[in-house]
Amino acid sequence: MNGARARLLDIRPLRGSRPFRHLWAGSSASQLGAQMATVAVLAQVWDLTGSPVGTGAIGLAGGLPMVVFGLLGGSLADSVDRRTVVRATTTGQSLAAGGLCVQALADNRSVLLLLVLVAASSAFGALGAPARRSFPVRLLPADQVAAGLALTNLSFQVAMLAGPALAGVVIARWGLPTAYGAQVLAVTVSLLATLRIPSMPPGASEGAGKGDGSRRVRRPERGGWGIVLRRPTLWGSMATDLSATLLAMPIALFPLVNETRFGGSPRTLGLFLSAVAFGGIAAGLLSGTVTRWRRGGLVQLVAAVVWGLALACFGLAGHLWWALGCLAVAGAADTVSVITRGALVQLETPDAYRGRVTSVEHVIGVAGPELGNLRGGLLASATSASFSLVAGGLSAVLAVTVVAATNRPLRGYRTPSTAGGAEAVKTPG
Repeated sequence: MNGARARLLDIRPLRGSRPFRHLWAGSSASQLGAQMATVAVLAQVWDLTGSPVGTGAIGLAGGLPMVVFGLLGGSLADSVDRRTVVRATTTGQSLAAGGLCVQALADNRSVLLLLVLVAASSAFGALGAPARRSFPVRLLPADQVAAGLALTNLSFQVAMLAGPALAGVVIARWGLPTAYGAQVLAVTVSLLATLRIPSMPPGASEGAGKGDGSRRVRRPERGGWGIVLRRPTLWGSMATDLSATLLAMPIALFPLVNETRFGGSPRTLGLFLSAVAFGGIAAGLLSGTVTRWRRGGLVQLVAAVVWGLALACFGLAGHLWWALGCLAVAGAADTVSVITRGALVQLETPDAYRGRVTSVEHVIGVAGPELGNLRGGLLASATSASFSLVAGGLSAVLAVTVVAATNRPLRGYRTPSTAGGAEAVKTPG
């Protein structure tokens, strides 16, 4: 019985750390609000323009600030108290969300104004992302960091599955201002949650869990890219993620596959996206198995190979249920990869560099899928969707295999087993 329970969702971080509970609750609310706002922006831009170019501009307005301000946020997180950074940037997000709500109430007809507000929200989120993503490793023992990331990823998957559907109901019944108002409420909950998190000075020395977490060390001058390239476990983990997303990202091909194989129904297109989220949620609910394995590097490599093979099989699937099954497997593999990579990057990075290294991971996580979708679309336009998916999936498997063969430290990496967690921040109560 205990063995079966251990394979389920590992909730030790929620039981053992009150600050992490606040962080998780706030992040979960924020993610749900962001998904609702995404649908609302998409619906409003389509209503204003009736053009796929207009809706495509949303991606540019949101993606470009993520890359630019994500790197800046990494340096910021290594310069000042990370809790202060997250509070300030979350306040900025709440102001941007309020702006979206106000423009909807005023029946704004300017697409440019709408995209500027989207870009502002994205910029504030990117500035705070490196600091926020470094919280779990400071709040939890080392052997619970992966479990904490699994819980965070699960809440994201649930938000991705439920948020768009909830937004559709809200917009249909009460209109766009209510959907934007829900995001304002969600970001406010996230901001309040940060008030319950302890101070996070950068560069805290080893042994912060023993009561000296406020002690500072001199911030090194070397940038995040430098330390990533000097540590095989870090560059190998990020190269694995980039190989999987750059070579085998399938989202841009969903409409074409749906049109050529399954009749082009919007419901089927929605099922493709839901299947990926369903697989991610299933993996999250069973993540206790993964988070207790100490061979994080090997687990990530295997998960990336499964991702590539599943998408190659999706490219060949002729039956809808077979196609959905392949996407669910890919979603599960992606969740396992995200959990293990996130834990490895946080634990392998000295705290003085953690903000900047996390910003590098953030940029790769943003740029890889976007470029992967572009690659898949261009190749499919020259050949076919099936060829693009199969070639991309198998290319990803080959690239990950090369990383595994040439990076012994990543293959042999073991998560620290210290029960106390050298950098955990202890707070009363």
